[in-house]
Amino acid sequence: MMYAQQRLLRLSVLLLPILLNFNRLLPLCAAPVNPDGKAVGSSTVELSDEDVSRQSEENGDNTSNSPDIIQRSADSTSTESATLLPEVLVYGRADSLIGIAAAASQGTVGKDELELRTLSRPGEVLETVPGVIVTQHSGAGKANQFFLRGFNLDHGTDFATSINGVPVNLPTHAHGQGYTDLNILIPELVERVDFRKGPYYADLGDFSSAGAANIKYVDSLPYSIAQVEGGSFGYERGLYASSRLIGSGNLLYAVELFHNDGPWSTPDDYKKINGVLSYSRGDAEHGYSITTTAYAGHWTATDQVAKRALSEIPGFDRFDTLNSSDGGNSQRYNLSAEWHRADADSSTKVLAYGFYYDLDLFSDFTYFLNSPQGDQFEQLDRRAVGGLKASQTWYSQLFSRDMENTVGLQIRSDSITNGLFQTVRRHRTDKVDYNGETISETTRSDDVWEASFSPYVENKVQWADKFRTVLGLRMDYYYFDVDSNLSSNSGTRDDAIVSPKGSLIFGPWAKTEYYLSGGLGFHSNDARGVTQKVDPMTGDPVKPADALVRTKGAEIGVRTTAIEGLQSTLALWLLDVDSELVFAGDAGSTEASAPSRRYGVEWTNYYTPTKWLALDADFSFSHAEFRKTVGDDGSQGTHIPGAIDSVMAIGIAYRQPGERGFFSDLRLRLFGPRPLIEDNSVRSATTTLLSAKAGYNFNKNWTLSVEGFNLLDNKNHDIDYYYPSRLKNEVAGPDDGGYNDIHFKSVEPIAVRAALTFRF
Repeated sequence: MMYAQQRLLRLSVLLLPILLNFNRLLPLCAAPVNPDGKAVGSSTVELSDEDVSRQSEENGDNTSNSPDIIQRSADSTSTESATLLPEVLVYGRADSLIGIAAAASQGTVGKDELELRTLSRPGEVLETVPGVIVTQHSGAGKANQFFLRGFNLDHGTDFATSINGVPVNLPTHAHGQGYTDLNILIPELVERVDFRKGPYYADLGDFSSAGAANIKYVDSLPYSIAQVEGGSFGYERGLYASSRLIGSGNLLYAVELFHNDGPWSTPDDYKKINGVLSYSRGDAEHGYSITTTAYAGHWTATDQVAKRALSEIPGFDRFDTLNSSDGGNSQRYNLSAEWHRADADSSTKVLAYGFYYDLDLFSDFTYFLNSPQGDQFEQLDRRAVGGLKASQTWYSQLFSRDMENTVGLQIRSDSITNGLFQTVRRHRTDKVDYNGETISETTRSDDVWEASFSPYVENKVQWADKFRTVLGLRMDYYYFDVDSNLSSNSGTRDDAIVSPKGSLIFGPWAKTEYYLSGGLGFHSNDARGVTQKVDPMTGDPVKPADALVRTKGAEIGVRTTAIEGLQSTLALWLLDVDSELVFAGDAGSTEASAPSRRYGVEWTNYYTPTKWLALDADFSFSHAEFRKTVGDDGSQGTHIPGAIDSVMAIGIAYRQPGERGFFSDLRLRLFGPRPLIEDNSVRSATTTLLSAKAGYNFNKNWTLSVEGFNLLDNKNHDIDYYYPSRLKNEVAGPDDGGYNDIHFKSVEPIAVRAALTFRF
C-alpha cells in the first residue's frame, strides 16, 4: 500500500501540468459555484468594487445552482479585510474563493452543510476540513485524536484551533502539547468553519504548521431552539438556544445538557453542561461583541486495550477495560471581547480574552508493566490564560494597483500548575516496583509561567489583473519559567524565531486560479522539557528540548469552478519538521524525536447540481518519514509511528426546498493504514465508517431527525498504538521490559440517535 501511494504521489506531480491546464479545454461559458463574485470566505486577499465587478464578469452568476454564499471572515484565522463588500452568510461550502484565497488548501464551510452532517462527537465539526480525521482513544470527555497531512496530531499539536478567535490549544499541557478539547463546542451555534493549511500565513503562529481552523459562532439566531435527543447506549442530550434584541444589539444565550454511556462494559457515564452568553452590536464595518462560555464535564474512560487481552483473558471483549477506574473531569470558563472598525482607508480589529481551565485525568496504558499495584497515573492541569490579538490594515495603492499593509500583534500568557502522580483507583499513593523499590507518589509537580509576544506584518498587492502576491513576516518570542519539585528541572529560558511567509497567485483564467505558497513556521515544546535536566522517573541526566522547533512548508495548487456547479481544488504539499513529536505509551504523552519530512496530494470536490442536492468527495494521500534512522535496536527505521497514509471522505446531502420536506445525508469516511513502529513491521488496518442522517421538517417550527453511525457495523479501530505493557497474569522479572503489542480503541458499534427540534 505504501509503495502504491508513493507511485500515486509521483504520478500526481507528473500530471500536474495537465491538470493545471485542463480547464482550457472546457467551455468558457461554464458557470462557477461562487454566487456573484462579491463575497468573501476565509479571505487573505480582499477586492475593491472594481475587482468585484471584474471577478463577477470572469466567474459569471451561479446563484441558481448553488446554495453557497460566502461571508467575509472577521476572525483570527483570516487576515484583515476591506469593508467594501456587503456581509452575507456562508450557507454551504465555499472552496471556490477565486480571487480571494492565498492557497488551494484554504476554504470555508457554512451552516447549511454543518446542519446536515452526522456528528457522533462535537469535535467532528473539524472533519468538514478536507483531510482531517477525528477519533478517540479514551473516554468521551477527553480531547479527541486528530489526523491530517500524514500527522498523528495527538490531541492537537500542529493544528491550531480557535472558537471565535479564542485559541483552544493548550501549551505545556499535563497530557500533551497543544491539547485541544472541543467538548466545549455547541454545533448548532456554529455559523462557519474557516480553515487554512500550511505555514504560509503571517497571522498564524504556534501549532499551525499542518493547519488551522477558526470555528465562528453566530451572533444571533432567527428563532429560538428547543431540542431533545436520545439514542443507543444511554445517549441523552438537551439544548436550548435563543437570541433577542437588547437595545440596538443582540443577546445570544444557550445551554446544553449531555449524557452518554457508550457501548463500553464500564459505562463512560459522561455528563457535561455547556453554556454560552454573548452580546454583540454593530455590523461588519463597526461593532463589538462580548462573549462568555462555561463548560464542565465528568466521565469514566475505557482506554485503549492490549490486543492480546482478547485471547489471554477469558471472556474479555473489545468493549471491556483493563482498568475500570480510568477517567477524569474538566472545566473551562472563557471571557472574550472583540471590537472592530473599518472604512475605505483602513480597518482595525482587537480581541482580548481570558479563561480558566482545569483537568484531572486518570489513565493506565501499560497496566502492570512498572508495578504489581498497577500503572495508573494522574495528570493534573490548572491554568489561567490571558491574551490579546490586534491588527491594523491600511488600504492604498502602489503604481495605481491596490495594496494592503497589515501590522498585527498577538500576546498570550499561561500561568500553569500541572503534575504527574502515581495512583491506584484514582487515589494518589507510593508504589513498589518489581525490584521492591519505592515509586514515589509524585513523579513531578510544576508551576509554569509561559508567555509569548508575536508581532507580524503582511503586504498584499494586486500587481496585475491576473497576478497578486501575499507576503508576510512574523516574529515569535517565548519565555518559560518553571518551578519544579525537583530543583534540577527548575529554571528559566527564552527563545525567538522569525518566520517569513508568502504566496504568489496567478489568474483567474477560465474560472481557474493557480497558487504557489511557501513559508517557515514552528511549534513550541512543553516548557517542562525545555528546562528539564534530569529524568524525574529514573534520575538520569537528559538534554533539554529545543524551545521552538522550526517547520518549513511549500505548496502548489489549483482551484477551479470551470465545470458548472463544481468547486474543485488540487494541492501538492511538502512539510519538514526539525523535531518530531511522537506518542510515549508509558507516559501517555508525546516526546521529541528526530526531524521529519512529509509530502502529499489533496484533491477536494464539492458539487451542487441543483439547489437541493450537494455531493462532496475529498481525497488525501501522504507519505511521512524521519530524515534519519531512529528506534531501538530491534526496530530501527525511518517510519513515523501513527503517520496516516490516506483519507477519503465522500458524502451526498439532500434537502427538499421549502419549509416542509425531507432532508438527508449519507457519509462514508475512510482513513488508511499507519505504521505503528519505526521499521514498519507493524501496521494498523484501514478504518471505514458509514453514517447517515434523515429527517423531516413538518413546518417552520417542528423537525424530527434520525442519525445512524457505523451502519456497516464494522469492527475497525479508532486508534492503534504499538508499545510494551503487562497484563495482570503475565510473568514479570526485574529486567523484563514487558510484552510489545498493538493497543487499540475499537470503533463504536452500530448506533441510532433521534432528535426532536422545536423552533419558535
